[in-house]
Amino acid sequence: MNTITTEWDKCYPKNEKVNHKKVSFKNHFGIELVADYFSPKGVSGKLPAIACCGAFGAVKEQHSGLYAQEMASRGFITIAFDPSFTGESDGEPRYMNSPDINVEDFQAAVDYLSNLEEVDSEKVSIIGICGWGGMALQTACIDTRIKATVAITMYDMSRVSGCGYYDSEDSEEARYQKRVNLNNQRTIDFKNGSYKLAGGTIPLDLVKDMDVPVFVKDYSEYYRGRAYHNRSLNSNNGWNVTASSSLMNTRLFTYAGEIRNAVLLVHGEKAHSLYFGQDAFKLLKGDNKEFLLVKDATHCDLYDGGVNHDKIPFDKIEAFIKKNI
Repeated sequence: MNTITTEWDKCYPKNEKVNHKKVSFKNHFGIELVADYFSPKGVSGKLPAIACCGAFGAVKEQHSGLYAQEMASRGFITIAFDPSFTGESDGEPRYMNSPDINVEDFQAAVDYLSNLEEVDSEKVSIIGICGWGGMALQTACIDTRIKATVAITMYDMSRVSGCGYYDSEDSEEARYQKRVNLNNQRTIDFKNGSYKLAGGTIPLDLVKDMDVPVFVKDYSEYYRGRAYHNRSLNSNNGWNVTASSSLMNTRLFTYAGEIRNAVLLVHGEKAHSLYFGQDAFKLLKGDNKEFLLVKDATHCDLYDGGVNHDKIPFDKIEAFIKKNI
Protein backbone atom coordinates (compact mmCIF):
# COMPACT_ATOMS: atom_id res chain seq x y z
CA MET A 1 0.00 0.00 0.00
CA ASN A 2 1.26 3.47 -0.87
CA THR A 3 1.55 6.09 1.84
CA ILE A 4 -1.82 7.74 2.47
CA THR A 5 -1.86 11.46 3.23
CA THR A 6 -3.79 12.39 6.36
CA GLU A 7 -3.82 16.18 6.03
CA TRP A 8 -6.24 18.09 3.82
CA ASP A 9 -4.32 18.50 0.53
CA LYS A 10 -7.17 19.12 -1.91
CA CYS A 11 -7.33 21.65 -4.72
CA TYR A 12 -10.68 22.89 -3.41
CA PRO A 13 -11.80 24.29 -0.02
CA LYS A 14 -13.20 22.06 2.69
CA ASN A 15 -16.96 22.17 3.21
CA GLU A 16 -17.63 22.19 6.95
CA LYS A 17 -21.12 20.76 6.39
CA VAL A 18 -19.56 17.49 5.27
CA ASN A 19 -17.64 14.74 7.09
CA HIS A 20 -14.46 13.47 5.43
CA LYS A 21 -12.13 10.49 5.82
CA LYS A 22 -9.85 8.29 3.73
CA VAL A 23 -10.99 4.75 2.88
CA SER A 24 -9.65 1.90 0.76
CA PHE A 25 -11.00 -1.20 -0.98
CA LYS A 26 -9.77 -3.79 -3.48
CA ASN A 27 -10.92 -4.35 -7.03
CA HIS A 28 -11.21 -7.79 -8.65
CA PHE A 29 -7.60 -7.58 -9.81
CA GLY A 30 -6.48 -7.34 -6.19
CA ILE A 31 -5.43 -3.70 -6.51
CA GLU A 32 -6.06 -1.55 -3.43
CA LEU A 33 -7.87 1.67 -4.33
CA VAL A 34 -7.79 4.71 -2.05
CA ALA A 35 -10.70 7.14 -1.89
CA ASP A 36 -11.90 10.25 -0.14
CA TYR A 37 -15.18 9.47 1.63
CA PHE A 38 -17.71 12.23 2.26
CA SER A 39 -20.99 12.20 4.17
CA PRO A 40 -23.43 14.96 5.12
CA LYS A 41 -23.26 16.04 8.75
CA GLY A 42 -26.33 15.59 10.93
CA VAL A 43 -28.08 13.15 8.61
CA SER A 44 -28.98 9.60 9.63
CA GLY A 45 -30.53 6.54 8.00
CA LYS A 46 -29.59 4.80 4.78
CA LEU A 47 -28.62 7.34 2.14
CA PRO A 48 -28.14 7.21 -1.63
CA ALA A 49 -24.51 7.02 -2.73
CA ILE A 50 -22.28 8.18 -5.58
CA ALA A 51 -18.81 7.09 -6.74
CA CYS A 52 -16.82 9.79 -8.55
CA CYS A 53 -13.68 9.62 -10.67
CA GLY A 54 -11.78 11.64 -13.24
CA ALA A 55 -10.41 13.19 -15.23
CA PHE A 56 -8.04 10.84 -17.06
CA GLY A 57 -4.68 11.56 -15.44
CA ALA A 58 -6.12 13.60 -12.58
CA VAL A 59 -6.23 12.60 -8.91
CA LYS A 60 -9.08 12.59 -6.42
CA GLU A 61 -7.73 15.76 -4.82
CA GLN A 62 -8.74 17.64 -7.96
CA HIS A 63 -12.19 17.76 -9.57
CA SER A 64 -13.63 14.33 -8.68
CA GLY A 65 -13.25 15.22 -5.01
CA LEU A 66 -14.88 18.59 -5.62
CA TYR A 67 -17.88 16.84 -7.15
CA ALA A 68 -18.00 14.22 -4.38
CA GLN A 69 -17.88 16.78 -1.60
CA GLU A 70 -20.56 18.93 -3.20
CA MET A 71 -22.90 15.98 -3.72
CA ALA A 72 -22.34 14.90 -0.11
CA SER A 73 -23.50 18.35 0.99
CA ARG A 74 -26.71 17.59 -0.92
CA GLY A 75 -27.51 14.41 0.99
CA PHE A 76 -25.42 11.63 -0.57
CA ILE A 77 -22.70 9.34 0.73
CA THR A 78 -19.92 9.83 -1.79
CA ILE A 79 -16.41 8.69 -2.61
CA ALA A 80 -13.82 10.07 -5.01
CA PHE A 81 -11.20 7.45 -5.81
CA ASP A 82 -7.82 7.26 -7.48
CA PRO A 83 -7.81 4.70 -10.32
CA SER A 84 -5.43 1.75 -10.34
CA PHE A 85 -1.76 2.65 -10.90
CA THR A 86 -2.27 6.33 -9.99
CA GLY A 87 -2.41 8.68 -7.02
CA GLU A 88 -2.60 6.98 -3.64
CA SER A 89 -4.01 3.76 -5.10
CA ASP A 90 -1.81 0.72 -5.66
CA GLY A 91 -0.89 -1.05 -8.88
CA GLU A 92 2.41 -1.61 -10.67
CA PRO A 93 3.83 -0.36 -12.90
CA ARG A 94 2.76 3.17 -12.10
CA TYR A 95 1.04 5.48 -14.57
CA MET A 96 -0.61 2.76 -16.64
CA ASN A 97 -4.24 2.47 -17.70
CA SER A 98 -6.55 -0.14 -19.14
CA PRO A 99 -10.21 0.21 -20.11
CA ASP A 100 -10.92 -3.19 -18.56
CA ILE A 101 -9.21 -2.41 -15.26
CA ASN A 102 -10.62 1.11 -15.15
CA VAL A 103 -14.19 -0.18 -15.57
CA GLU A 104 -13.42 -2.68 -12.82
CA ASP A 105 -12.26 0.23 -10.63
CA PHE A 106 -15.70 1.83 -10.97
CA GLN A 107 -17.41 -1.49 -10.29
CA ALA A 108 -15.26 -2.01 -7.20
CA ALA A 109 -16.35 1.42 -5.96
CA VAL A 110 -19.97 0.31 -6.42
CA ASP A 111 -19.15 -2.92 -4.52
CA TYR A 112 -17.75 -0.86 -1.66
CA LEU A 113 -20.62 1.61 -1.45
CA SER A 114 -23.27 -1.12 -1.76
CA ASN A 115 -21.94 -2.83 1.35
CA LEU A 116 -21.80 0.19 3.65
CA GLU A 117 -24.32 0.12 6.48
CA GLU A 118 -25.18 3.79 5.93
CA VAL A 119 -25.89 3.34 2.18
CA ASP A 120 -29.10 2.28 0.46
CA SER A 121 -27.62 -0.29 -1.91
CA GLU A 122 -30.55 0.15 -4.30
CA LYS A 123 -29.64 3.82 -4.82
CA VAL A 124 -26.04 3.88 -6.05
CA SER A 125 -24.91 6.14 -8.90
CA ILE A 126 -21.63 7.17 -10.53
CA ILE A 127 -20.12 10.41 -11.85
CA GLY A 128 -17.23 10.34 -14.32
CA ILE A 129 -15.36 13.39 -15.57
CA CYS A 130 -13.52 13.83 -18.90
CA GLY A 131 -11.94 10.48 -19.86
CA TRP A 132 -13.59 8.95 -16.85
CA GLY A 133 -16.93 10.19 -18.18
CA GLY A 134 -16.34 7.69 -20.97
CA MET A 135 -15.32 5.03 -18.44
CA ALA A 136 -18.48 5.76 -16.45
CA LEU A 137 -20.62 5.21 -19.53
CA GLN A 138 -18.71 2.02 -20.33
CA THR A 139 -19.29 0.82 -16.76
CA ALA A 140 -23.00 1.50 -17.10
CA CYS A 141 -22.98 -0.91 -20.06
CA ILE A 142 -22.08 -3.80 -17.71
CA ASP A 143 -23.16 -2.86 -14.18
CA THR A 144 -26.95 -3.01 -13.71
CA ARG A 145 -26.64 -1.92 -10.06
CA ILE A 146 -25.91 1.64 -11.12
CA LYS A 147 -29.17 3.59 -11.08
CA ALA A 148 -27.87 6.81 -12.64
CA THR A 149 -24.69 7.59 -14.57
CA VAL A 150 -23.51 11.18 -15.04
CA ALA A 151 -20.72 11.84 -17.56
CA ILE A 152 -19.20 15.32 -17.31
CA THR A 153 -17.33 16.93 -20.25
CA MET A 154 -16.84 13.40 -21.58
CA TYR A 155 -13.92 12.03 -23.60
CA ASP A 156 -14.03 8.77 -25.52
CA MET A 157 -10.44 7.77 -24.78
CA SER A 158 -10.54 4.80 -27.14
CA ARG A 159 -11.59 6.99 -30.04
CA VAL A 160 -9.04 9.74 -29.48
CA SER A 161 -6.29 7.15 -28.93
CA GLY A 162 -7.09 5.30 -32.15
CA CYS A 163 -8.28 8.14 -34.37
CA GLY A 164 -6.75 11.34 -33.00
CA TYR A 165 -8.62 14.56 -32.26
CA TYR A 166 -11.62 15.12 -34.52
CA ASP A 167 -10.75 11.76 -36.13
CA SER A 168 -7.88 13.45 -38.00
CA GLU A 169 -5.77 10.27 -37.73
CA ASP A 170 -8.52 7.79 -38.56
CA SER A 171 -6.66 5.72 -41.12
CA GLU A 172 -4.88 2.38 -41.19
CA GLU A 173 -1.58 4.05 -42.00
CA ALA A 174 -1.79 6.54 -39.12
CA ARG A 175 -2.68 3.79 -36.66
CA TYR A 176 0.11 1.58 -38.02
CA GLN A 177 2.69 4.27 -37.37
CA LYS A 178 1.36 4.72 -33.84
CA ARG A 179 1.63 0.96 -33.28
CA VAL A 180 5.20 0.94 -34.59
CA ASN A 181 6.18 3.77 -32.23
CA LEU A 182 4.45 2.19 -29.23
CA ASN A 183 5.99 -1.22 -29.79
CA ASN A 184 9.46 0.19 -30.38
CA GLN A 185 9.09 2.02 -27.07
CA ARG A 186 8.12 -1.26 -25.37
CA THR A 187 11.42 -2.77 -26.50
CA ILE A 188 13.36 0.21 -25.14
CA ASP A 189 11.45 0.22 -21.84
CA PHE A 190 12.11 -3.49 -21.31
CA LYS A 191 15.81 -2.99 -21.99
CA ASN A 192 15.99 -0.03 -19.60
CA GLY A 193 13.89 -1.66 -16.91
CA SER A 194 11.76 1.47 -16.63
CA TYR A 195 8.92 3.18 -18.47
CA LYS A 196 9.39 6.42 -20.36
CA LEU A 197 6.83 9.06 -19.40
CA ALA A 198 4.94 10.96 -22.07
CA GLY A 199 4.86 14.27 -20.23
CA GLY A 200 1.80 15.88 -18.67
CA THR A 201 0.37 19.25 -19.54
CA ILE A 202 2.76 21.95 -20.77
CA PRO A 203 4.31 24.15 -18.05
CA LEU A 204 2.67 27.57 -17.77
CA ASP A 205 5.81 29.54 -18.57
CA LEU A 206 6.14 27.69 -21.87
CA VAL A 207 2.56 27.28 -23.02
CA LYS A 208 1.68 30.98 -22.88
CA ASP A 209 3.88 31.76 -25.91
CA MET A 210 3.17 28.60 -27.89
CA ASP A 211 1.01 28.33 -31.00
CA VAL A 212 -1.25 25.56 -29.67
CA PRO A 213 -5.03 25.08 -29.47
CA VAL A 214 -6.79 27.03 -26.74
CA PHE A 215 -7.82 23.85 -24.95
CA VAL A 216 -4.14 22.90 -24.52
CA LYS A 217 -3.58 26.21 -22.71
CA ASP A 218 -6.75 25.61 -20.69
CA TYR A 219 -5.40 22.26 -19.51
CA SER A 220 -2.13 23.88 -18.43
CA GLU A 221 -3.93 26.69 -16.60
CA TYR A 222 -5.92 24.12 -14.66
CA TYR A 223 -3.37 21.38 -13.97
CA ARG A 224 -0.22 23.49 -13.72
CA GLY A 225 -1.95 26.50 -12.22
CA ARG A 226 -5.08 26.70 -10.10
CA ALA A 227 -5.32 22.95 -9.42
CA TYR A 228 -1.71 21.78 -9.38
CA HIS A 229 -1.20 18.62 -7.33
CA ASN A 230 2.04 16.75 -6.80
CA ARG A 231 0.41 13.34 -7.35
CA SER A 232 -1.46 14.30 -10.53
CA LEU A 233 -0.10 12.82 -13.76
CA ASN A 234 -1.46 15.73 -15.76
CA SER A 235 0.17 18.25 -13.42
CA ASN A 236 3.57 16.58 -13.76
CA ASN A 237 5.16 14.03 -16.10
CA GLY A 238 2.09 12.23 -17.41
CA TRP A 239 1.34 8.65 -18.39
CA ASN A 240 3.82 6.08 -19.60
CA VAL A 241 4.34 6.48 -23.34
CA THR A 242 2.96 2.97 -23.93
CA ALA A 243 -0.07 3.39 -21.66
CA SER A 244 -2.45 4.05 -24.56
CA SER A 245 -1.85 0.66 -26.22
CA SER A 246 -4.94 -1.09 -24.86
CA LEU A 247 -7.14 1.93 -25.58
CA MET A 248 -5.97 1.93 -29.20
CA ASN A 249 -6.98 -1.71 -29.46
CA THR A 250 -10.43 -1.23 -27.91
CA ARG A 251 -13.66 0.54 -28.75
CA LEU A 252 -15.88 1.73 -25.94
CA PHE A 253 -19.70 1.89 -25.97
CA THR A 254 -20.40 -1.23 -28.04
CA TYR A 255 -23.39 -1.97 -25.81
CA ALA A 256 -24.35 1.61 -24.91
CA GLY A 257 -27.72 1.15 -26.60
CA GLU A 258 -28.54 -1.57 -24.07
CA ILE A 259 -28.11 0.61 -20.96
CA ARG A 260 -31.50 0.60 -19.27
CA ASN A 261 -30.72 2.84 -16.32
CA ALA A 262 -30.57 6.62 -16.44
CA VAL A 263 -27.72 8.52 -18.10
CA LEU A 264 -27.00 12.26 -18.07
CA LEU A 265 -24.30 13.69 -20.33
CA VAL A 266 -23.15 17.23 -19.46
CA HIS A 267 -20.97 19.22 -21.85
CA GLY A 268 -19.92 22.82 -22.33
CA GLU A 269 -21.05 24.37 -25.61
CA LYS A 270 -17.50 25.70 -26.18
CA ALA A 271 -15.75 22.45 -25.25
CA HIS A 272 -13.36 20.97 -27.83
CA SER A 273 -14.56 17.57 -26.60
CA LEU A 274 -18.24 18.23 -27.28
CA TYR A 275 -18.37 15.84 -30.24
CA PHE A 276 -17.49 12.90 -28.00
CA GLY A 277 -20.56 13.49 -25.85
CA GLN A 278 -22.86 14.24 -28.76
CA ASP A 279 -21.89 11.05 -30.60
CA ALA A 280 -22.12 8.92 -27.46
CA PHE A 281 -25.57 10.29 -26.72
CA LYS A 282 -26.79 9.14 -30.15
CA LEU A 283 -26.12 5.56 -29.04
CA LEU A 284 -28.36 5.75 -25.98
CA LYS A 285 -31.97 4.64 -25.97
CA GLY A 286 -34.92 5.26 -23.68
CA ASP A 287 -36.65 8.26 -22.16
CA ASN A 288 -34.36 8.34 -19.10
CA LYS A 289 -31.35 9.65 -21.07
CA GLU A 290 -30.57 13.37 -21.15
CA PHE A 291 -27.97 15.68 -22.69
CA LEU A 292 -27.29 19.01 -21.01
CA LEU A 293 -25.38 21.71 -22.89
CA VAL A 294 -23.88 24.31 -20.56
CA LYS A 295 -23.90 27.78 -22.10
CA ASP A 296 -20.52 29.47 -22.62
CA ALA A 297 -18.64 26.66 -20.86
CA THR A 298 -15.37 25.17 -22.11
CA HIS A 299 -14.10 21.69 -21.36
CA CYS A 300 -12.10 22.71 -18.28
CA ASP A 301 -14.86 25.00 -16.97
CA LEU A 302 -16.70 21.86 -15.88
CA TYR A 303 -13.70 20.69 -13.84
CA ASP A 304 -14.10 23.37 -11.19
CA GLY A 305 -16.77 25.72 -12.48
CA GLY A 306 -14.36 28.02 -14.31
CA VAL A 307 -12.94 31.30 -13.07
CA ASN A 308 -16.06 32.19 -11.07
CA HIS A 309 -16.78 28.58 -10.03
CA ASP A 310 -20.35 28.91 -11.25
CA LYS A 311 -20.58 26.78 -14.39
CA ILE A 312 -21.04 23.30 -12.95
CA PRO A 313 -24.81 22.54 -13.00
CA PHE A 314 -24.92 20.83 -9.60
CA ASP A 315 -28.65 21.52 -9.18
CA LYS A 316 -29.40 19.64 -12.40
CA ILE A 317 -27.06 16.77 -11.49
CA GLU A 318 -28.70 16.42 -8.07
CA ALA A 319 -32.21 16.55 -9.50
CA PHE A 320 -31.43 14.02 -12.23
CA ILE A 321 -29.91 11.49 -9.86
CA LYS A 322 -32.65 11.85 -7.24
CA LYS A 323 -35.33 11.50 -9.92
CA ASN A 324 -33.84 8.26 -11.23
CA ILE A 325 -32.89 6.42 -8.05
